[in-house]
Amino acid sequence: MVKIEEFAVEQWMDKYELTAKYNTAETCCASISVDDLRELSEDRETNPLTQLQSTKLTYGAIRGSDKLRQTLANLYSVKTPTALPKDNVLITAGAIQANFLALYTLVGPGDHVICHYPTYQQLYSVPASLGAEVSLWKSKEADGWNIDIEELQGLIRPNTKLIIINNPQNPTGAIVPRDTLEDLVDIARASSITILADEVYRPLFHNISPMDSQFPPSLLSLGYENTVVTGSTSKAYSLAGIRVGWIASRNRSIIEACASSRDYTTISVGQIDDAIASYALAPECIHNLLARNIELGRTNLAILERFIDSHRWACDWVKPRAGTTAFVRFNKMGKPVDDVVFCEKLQEQRGVMFVPGSRCFGGGEDFQGYVRIGYACETEVLEKGLEALREFMDEDFEDIPVIKKKKAVQ
Repeated sequence: MVKIEEFAVEQWMDKYELTAKYNTAETCCASISVDDLRELSEDRETNPLTQLQSTKLTYGAIRGSDKLRQTLANLYSVKTPTALPKDNVLITAGAIQANFLALYTLVGPGDHVICHYPTYQQLYSVPASLGAEVSLWKSKEADGWNIDIEELQGLIRPNTKLIIINNPQNPTGAIVPRDTLEDLVDIARASSITILADEVYRPLFHNISPMDSQFPPSLLSLGYENTVVTGSTSKAYSLAGIRVGWIASRNRSIIEACASSRDYTTISVGQIDDAIASYALAPECIHNLLARNIELGRTNLAILERFIDSHRWACDWVKPRAGTTAFVRFNKMGKPVDDVVFCEKLQEQRGVMFVPGSRCFGGGEDFQGYVRIGYACETEVLEKGLEALREFMDEDFEDIPVIKKKKAVQ
């Protein structure tokens, strides 16, 4: 029987997000409606919902509509010598299904997997549940949450099947820069190792310019056939409610294998979801939608930065460069607080929701004192949430216990 670890972050979100007064744990850019989407689009004559009113609601296109897959293929073909065919894109029920299908298809017992860390638990717990041995390729806060290519070379084994990265990274908001991506591809190609990049927070780059030499391209653009990327409309595009994600690869056989695995799960994405995603990602809409969300991220990150700067006595961070999340460490006189108790008390007493790092991004002694803050919510929600946090820090933070180091066993 397959044994899979409990999905800590999703269970935490499920337990608390509906009762939070200020949900500053959410990782999606502030959600929008179809009406909002049409206001952002240059094509206001089209209403994706109206178009479907007389359409029979069958399963629709099993792999995703031609329009949606071609739209995504075009996005992945920008600044690449060879266009990505639409048949190299598979539409899924969110990025979470995209990741699961890719892992289920590519990994099995006896395989070795290397996974960027910290990251979304799915990316290392699912391979382990499938019988693979997983090595964590740890980024370090002292290095700006960067990953070390030399360390990667030391992790590779003869049976290494897959290297997994998350770019931009959840929960830290760090990026894997171009040079590191190119080195990663060279190493993987030399040993015929497949790379899976969860790019669900791409292209929310608010702290690095596309003109920067280290601006990270999609892994799919670097010319290595055995790369797989996943994405969705949830995080960067404010449309978590339509449950649309995708898998894309230059290697058509990987897409075919994932499609075969998908037959045992959701079969297809709903026609309504597909139509809204097609409208949102079309050239008439996507640029305005992304501009809105990048500006939201930039504005809200500055608000969060001001809070942290005024509370350096209790918290510190590496400022995120992309995405929607920050990983902030709370401490007392240098000792990490009990982040689980901190998050529980903060929500209970002030209605502010954070995610505890030690519970949801590693377990054990990893990331004690850290909390993940989702700062791309509505600006007013963030401002009011931080004001409630400020009151908590002044009045109740003293009661939060610190983590005591375990005594070494003699």
